[in-house]
Amino acid sequence: MTPARRRQAVNCLVGRFGVSERRACSVVGQHRSTQRLAPPVGSDEEELLRAWLRQFAVDRPRWGWRRAANGLRREGWKINSKRVQRLWRAEGLRVPYRKRKRPPRGDGQTGWFCPIRPNVLWALDFQFDQTSDSRTLKLLNVIDEYTRECPAIIVERSIDADQVVATLDQIASVRGTPAYLRFDNGPEFISNAVRDWCRFNAVATVFIEPGSPWQNAWIESFNSRLRDEHLNGIQFDSLLEAQVFTEDWRVDYNMNRPHSALGGLTPDEYAQDWNTRNQKSLT
Repeated sequence: MTPARRRQAVNCLVGRFGVSERRACSVVGQHRSTQRLAPPVGSDEEELLRAWLRQFAVDRPRWGWRRAANGLRREGWKINSKRVQRLWRAEGLRVPYRKRKRPPRGDGQTGWFCPIRPNVLWALDFQFDQTSDSRTLKLLNVIDEYTRECPAIIVERSIDADQVVATLDQIASVRGTPAYLRFDNGPEFISNAVRDWCRFNAVATVFIEPGSPWQNAWIESFNSRLRDEHLNGIQFDSLLEAQVFTEDWRVDYNMNRPHSALGGLTPDEYAQDWNTRNQKSLT
């Protein structure tokens, strides 16, 4: 209950039921000195902020107050992060807690072979879900490790090596071919079809060690965001529905989701900023 609502409750108890102010404050949990304070100036603005935060929590249930503060500033609000945090807590908004996984104990090093510009290193991985009739959905996720852009998420009942090659061809026709591809040792990735595509397009491959997913940390992080913010929140009734909603989420991720590792920019904004800065340096 907000302080304003507590004051209203105390006034109601005192006015309607004749309860003493001391007793009413004790019941409601409001300090008597706070009860006598005048409402703060700019309360209309604060109500607008609270309403905005409540709607933000509905639209983005897995995003916290830091991303809410970032979203407010992107919409033109000049606001302190501490104020956003205070209002967020006052409204009782919080992201449901998820138990942390035990950190990996293998010999692989997270972050080795880091790219230094866009379109150098693409990471690929598979993810699974199911429709309401318990039939399997298989997702092929592709990201650019430098900009964190996701050029494609393919959703099908099954995906083989030929479809992996077709996806790479489709992305390369728009973005050009990368210098490297990073993936695990799944049968679709070690197939002759993928190997031939890499050889014909002069693309090197970076395989992670078996049982070492932390060596493919960027795509694993993306998979967790996709699972947490999208797959866990929707029950798909059909393959077509899964394809449409997942493509909408992919576009929203690239265009609207600020990334802390990118300085609060979205992947699309970060890629455009990099291109602008390097074009200036070349000229």
